[in-house]
Amino acid sequence: MTAVILTIIILSLTFGFLIFTSLPPAAVFIGALTLTITFKLAPLADSLKGFNNPGVLTIGALFMIAAGMYSTGAVSILSEKMIGRPKSVFKAQLKILPHISFGSAFLNNTPLVAMMIPVIRDLSRSCGLDVKKLYIPLSYASILGGTCTLIGTATNLVINGLINDAIARGDSGMPHIEPIGMFSLSWVGLPVTIAGLAFIMLFSRWLLPRSPVKGTLQKASERRLFRVELEVDPDGPLVGKSLEDAGLYTSDGFSIISFHRRQNIQECGTGTILRPHDLLGFSADIDGAKFLWATIGLQPLYATKDVKAVRHRHHLVEVAISRRNSFLGERVGELKKEDREFEVWLVGFARGEAAIDYPLRDAVVQAGDVALLEVKDAFFYRNRNEVEFSMTKNLRGALIQRTDKALVATFITASMVFSVAFGFMTMLNAALLAAGAMLLTGCMDLRAAGKSVDFATLVVIASAMGLESAVTASGLSDQMGVFLAGLGGDNVYIALAVVFLGCIIMDAIVTNVASAVFMFPIAMTMASGLGVSFMPFVITVMVGASCSFISPVSYQTNLMVYGPGEYSFGDFVKIGLPLSLLVGFITIALTPVFFPF
Repeated sequence: MTAVILTIIILSLTFGFLIFTSLPPAAVFIGALTLTITFKLAPLADSLKGFNNPGVLTIGALFMIAAGMYSTGAVSILSEKMIGRPKSVFKAQLKILPHISFGSAFLNNTPLVAMMIPVIRDLSRSCGLDVKKLYIPLSYASILGGTCTLIGTATNLVINGLINDAIARGDSGMPHIEPIGMFSLSWVGLPVTIAGLAFIMLFSRWLLPRSPVKGTLQKASERRLFRVELEVDPDGPLVGKSLEDAGLYTSDGFSIISFHRRQNIQECGTGTILRPHDLLGFSADIDGAKFLWATIGLQPLYATKDVKAVRHRHHLVEVAISRRNSFLGERVGELKKEDREFEVWLVGFARGEAAIDYPLRDAVVQAGDVALLEVKDAFFYRNRNEVEFSMTKNLRGALIQRTDKALVATFITASMVFSVAFGFMTMLNAALLAAGAMLLTGCMDLRAAGKSVDFATLVVIASAMGLESAVTASGLSDQMGVFLAGLGGDNVYIALAVVFLGCIIMDAIVTNVASAVFMFPIAMTMASGLGVSFMPFVITVMVGASCSFISPVSYQTNLMVYGPGEYSFGDFVKIGLPLSLLVGFITIALTPVFFPF
């Protein structure tokens, strides 16, 4: 009994810290796991099982695969074709969520969400959309889609394995049991998914928080603004697109201030069609400049040399011109005519805290000017003594996508998915092979692979698995099972509701797979006691355990969007609770229709 009380106290403290403090979730969960180990609430091996769990390792590998897809531009190209440039959050959800749900019905939703996180980040920046209205819906849509087929989620496969074991044993306690087919769940899962997506798109605008309003361009005293000038690549994908469709007219972080075509200044609007060598001028802060520099189809015009190397190996740096700089007194427009040791490309320019209000070609370099430069690796070696520049800062998070490898990355990812879908190898094996193939083919390098892994998310998932061991070993799960079985009574519909409620509660305490395993024998006991078919109960367990909406720690995709969206624990509860009630009502109403008692 003491172990049960200690487990309840630790779980209460965990959720209290998550809800009422700003401590990182990883720190909270590591602390909770440490307490369970300290009080020996579970065997040490069970407490640490999450840190060598194949599922956790798989998610780590999938982060790298998503990075390979993003760094080659494969994800951006695919999203451009499927999503385009929606003008509102509702339109973005309408284009994104159904695709994610459909894909999650047949593919593992973890890589889908991992690949969509950077896409939504870029989409929100270029279209001015609120990421807080998109990340949680992304996760929920992937979860809903998984309820439509047997292979949609791991919980479905786990429960199906338990059913097959029971059939093989000839378990007399499970009347009218039968194997679950590939689309058996669709009778309930499809209406649940449609209703869930409709609920999210209709009510998320009120139930999800808003991101803090930053303003497109703040005052110069608050944020340095650069004049960024970039040329339309004649061989790039922007030729023939309008400024609005290209996401270049205005955004959080930049706004267009000039448009040159054939050396002539022209007026431009959202419908202006881009042509080869058009020169676009922007007023942008650092984040906006990084986005513009990394946009596929734009390239710097002014350089110290005419010959260019492969741009995906280049860096974006912020420099301050020193009094010993060899460019002092020269016009930017004449730099490319000089034969110099430095090989740099000018991206942006600021004098003081403001962007200059005339073309870069007419700017005369002065000491104290701040510039954004595209440089090679050799730049950092040659500038190590800071003779030319009084300050050099490598801007992290800026990346030129290697689009020539997009098809290779797509083929590697598709091969991984199909090898798992057809049972050729496990998800972990396929993910590790795919990550290795990404490295060997140059779709990403070792540095990018290491940075892509969200170790905080992996720590939370692994720690949550350890907490689940404490819940089971302490006896808390058994007591909850007895309590829930008693609530079911003699009414089959109330019993189904109790099973679904139990799944939701256990989802919030442990992982979704652990919830399914925990509720399976309870549901079996209820069906046997009522003398009815077990099928309505198993379908309810599959849907209920999969629909982990209330807690960010109950499902890996919730955890994956938790950090990027900068959500609080309560944000998931606010939208997840009514969504869970809706899904529960539909499940309890429809399940007996297609799977009679």
